[in-house]
Amino acid sequence: MGVLNVTPDSFSDGGLFQTRDAALRQAEAMLLAGASLIDVGAESTRPGAAPVSEQQELDRLLPVVEAIATQLDVIISVDTSSAKAMTEAAKLGAGMINDVRALQQINALAAAAATGLPICLMHMQGQPNHMQQAPQYNSVIDQVSAFLAERINACVAAGIARERLLIDPGFGFGKTLDHNLQLLAQLSTLKDLGLPLLIGLSRKSMLGAVLGGAAVNERLYAGLSAAVLSLERGARIIRSHDVKATKDAITLWQAQRPWSAQQ
Repeated sequence: MGVLNVTPDSFSDGGLFQTRDAALRQAEAMLLAGASLIDVGAESTRPGAAPVSEQQELDRLLPVVEAIATQLDVIISVDTSSAKAMTEAAKLGAGMINDVRALQQINALAAAAATGLPICLMHMQGQPNHMQQAPQYNSVIDQVSAFLAERINACVAAGIARERLLIDPGFGFGKTLDHNLQLLAQLSTLKDLGLPLLIGLSRKSMLGAVLGGAAVNERLYAGLSAAVLSLERGARIIRSHDVKATKDAITLWQAQRPWSAQQ
């Protein structure tokens, strides 16, 4: 899953792909590099990010979704918590909803159900503008798992088939470095929920912290290691800014799987 942020303030690629044409060129480049999905986001959810109005999000998001849908053969995921954005993007050809707030915003559950699209439910403690101030857990893996189980049940109760759901533990969303490392170490526990696991660790601050303060553009190799570790522990979709490098790492991992299964 290639990351395409059409925002001015996302932590890694903010401001690079704000115009329709620039976003379309980047989507095409990621498709050619091996992406199966393009995740388009129009609201920055980096730590400390200020919220945007729904109209701002729609104005950024919908032209890009429409352009990609009409010109490229790729699944478009919309990274949104807005019910209206979900509805309108689905009309324009989006093929998936990726919600960092797990359909908890007003009308989001009903809107997502009505689209008929697959939906990724992510765990986040707090909201982006304050989620990193003082995150606390008794057991991060247990609480993330319990939250996702509750949201899965809410979706099923709203008429969304379980087969349409994916889950994401939300690395970096209301979690300290220790919380993130515990999640990564115990990721296989989430397989007990019985749903495909989407992982987004690309270029995140936890990688920089582990590397002693590495800048965003110095986190590629750690991100590739995290991707392979995630695959080993059950991940089925890897969300990345660095599509070609990540695709190469996944290809090698896939190539050795038949022999590893014989061990």
